[in-house]
Amino acid sequence: MEKVSALEKETTSSTTDTRQAEENTPGSSTSEAEDSPAVCRDDAENPSEEEGNSKLSLISWNVDGLDSEKQPERARGLCSYLMTHSPDVVLLQELIQPYVRFMKNRLAASYTFIEAGKEGYFVAMMLKKSRVTLLDSKIHDFPLSRMMRNLLIAQVLFRGQKFHLMTSHFESCKAFAAERMRQLTLVMRAMTSAPDDVTVLFGGDTNLRDAEVAKVGLPSCVCDVWEQLGEPEHCRYTWDTHANTNKDVEFKCRLRFDRLYLRRAAKEGVPQLEPDSMTLIGLEKLPCRRYTSDHWGIYCTFSTE
Repeated sequence: MEKVSALEKETTSSTTDTRQAEENTPGSSTSEAEDSPAVCRDDAENPSEEEGNSKLSLISWNVDGLDSEKQPERARGLCSYLMTHSPDVVLLQELIQPYVRFMKNRLAASYTFIEAGKEGYFVAMMLKKSRVTLLDSKIHDFPLSRMMRNLLIAQVLFRGQKFHLMTSHFESCKAFAAERMRQLTLVMRAMTSAPDDVTVLFGGDTNLRDAEVAKVGLPSCVCDVWEQLGEPEHCRYTWDTHANTNKDVEFKCRLRFDRLYLRRAAKEGVPQLEPDSMTLIGLEKLPCRRYTSDHWGIYCTFSTE
């Protein structure tokens, strides 16, 4: 596609000097700042501060890579948000290869990339190298999916504690509720079957409606992070066609498609992970007059107790 080619061209045209500057000082690039939705600065802690910071930070975001409109500008906006927030873990959905290459060109020095696909669109993770150690990763296909959907799982260490990180993009559209609920059931099974000394975090675009979650039910050991935080209204709706104008749709709706689930470690003596804060990101229009995605992203922090 023409727009994809534009993103590819921008990715390959970066000079060596620019790449070195971005790797040494994330967020300080002039081209990044010009298209940043906010002031793009290097908020990453220095090594000594990182060692003393026990909070885990996470972003989960469907970046709508299939939308060909203004891809280079939106990809720069995405990188700007990631560099500004400097999360330990990034869970991304609806990625395409041009996006991945664009992001690796700017962020591979700081993050380990794990992709659940190479063709079409797929989910992926980014793990901050200075904070999160990757032990293993695997992909579980959803056998009845008609949309190439799967579950990506990474086994990691964070400050010496074992984590299973998970992301997925559940079946889309109201008509596919039955398959979406099957996928939720499979994810819950994967979360509850993890060893009891492991903390499990899932984040992704679930496309779930509340009634569907109620039908399936969450295991008693799994909590919805947004609900755990008291259902804050300011981050209830991650798909909001009233406010987000990237999609030209006749209907207007507000739904909580993007969700985070937590299963704490049950073994005695293992620190308990507790949700600390949640906010939505991507709410500002870029200079190209589009948002970074048709979804808002979720930025969440956790404390260990």
